[in-house]
Amino acid sequence: MIALLDCNNFYVSCERVFRPELNNRPVIVLSNNDGCIISRSNEAKKLGIPMGTPVFKCEDIIKKNKVKVFSSNYTLYGDMSHRVMSILSKFSPDIEVYSIDEAFFGLDGFSKYYPINDYGTRIRKTVLKNTGIPTSVGIAPTKTLAKVAAEIAKKYPQLEGVYTLDTPEKTEKALKWLPISGVWGIGRGYSEKVKDWGVQTAFDFTKLSDSLLKQKMGIQGLKIKRELLGEPCVSLELRKEYRQAVATTRTFSTYIEEFDKLEQTISNFAINCAEKLRKEKTYCSYLTVYLKTDIHRQNHKQYNKKIAIKLPHYTNSNIDVIHYARMGLKTIFENGHKYKRAGVVLFGIVPEDNMQLNIFYETNKHKKLMSVIDHLNHKIGAHKVRIAAQGTDKVWQMKQENLSQKYTTHWKELMEVKG
Repeated sequence: MIALLDCNNFYVSCERVFRPELNNRPVIVLSNNDGCIISRSNEAKKLGIPMGTPVFKCEDIIKKNKVKVFSSNYTLYGDMSHRVMSILSKFSPDIEVYSIDEAFFGLDGFSKYYPINDYGTRIRKTVLKNTGIPTSVGIAPTKTLAKVAAEIAKKYPQLEGVYTLDTPEKTEKALKWLPISGVWGIGRGYSEKVKDWGVQTAFDFTKLSDSLLKQKMGIQGLKIKRELLGEPCVSLELRKEYRQAVATTRTFSTYIEEFDKLEQTISNFAINCAEKLRKEKTYCSYLTVYLKTDIHRQNHKQYNKKIAIKLPHYTNSNIDVIHYARMGLKTIFENGHKYKRAGVVLFGIVPEDNMQLNIFYETNKHKKLMSVIDHLNHKIGAHKVRIAAQGTDKVWQMKQENLSQKYTTHWKELMEVKG
């Protein structure tokens, strides 16, 4: 059996852990630059606040119902996610962290020692007690069915957050309940396409012929069908794979027109990317820099340009990555534009032990310096030790007018308990 642990309304739940007075009150969390709604409490959902909508479109509902609004606090959410996953690792040796708020885990053989649904309840209660994060647990023979079970556990309070699909009757009932758009792996495009074939539910999908699915959706369609029928086709990904690309991108809260400010911005993005490489002990061999104007302002002169640069050697050094990122920026920058978005993407990534050496370049040339910088920034605060090219102007930083405290990662922002 495979299980899925899904944190309920995760970003909102993280905020509520440290603000319990917000329980039973509508709460929403916004995306980068306080743009769109990306997490909603159940109370906010009942008010009809849609997911993904720009917050300005909901201003009347927010004011009328005193909805509490938060900017995204990714430092807090990342730390709380790590705590949840650490607890889960004590209940199963086989865990695949699927996203910041979801993880699959193996339960093969557990039923010999513990009623499987009760075990899910025990996990859920332990996570809630130790972190304050409410979760839903779905248990089933396949990952796709575990997703279905978790969705049912979340929707029906009488199940107390845990549901197991362990009989053909329960599985058939669940598949008839689930709309095709809710099937893991179908996606918005295919969910509309299969409706033309008379498919409305997951159960309908399982009745499609293999030949039709293979013709229209390829092997992926067949895998989804078989998973829904209880045949495992998607195994747990237990070995952590290194990322194929590392990116830092931003939509600016204000327009940037000056080259110097963009150069500082790109330099900061480049360093963020290089730091991610070093954390994962990987190196890159290609770099892309891009600039964009505001596509929503057609009265502005439009410009969208990017450049890919092949690096002469593998690197994860701040110095190297900044050098080539600035070189790319100089190539694509044009005066006379109001830039709204920019980014740096590193790719051609390999782990340290798979890296090809360059006889004309000492790959570890900056390794000791980068190690010292990383150590100091970890000790005294992120980006306290900087390269001059990063500058001090933070015009590129996200708009976060409703940011909560870093309750779990910053000494000066820890909660205070007064007697």
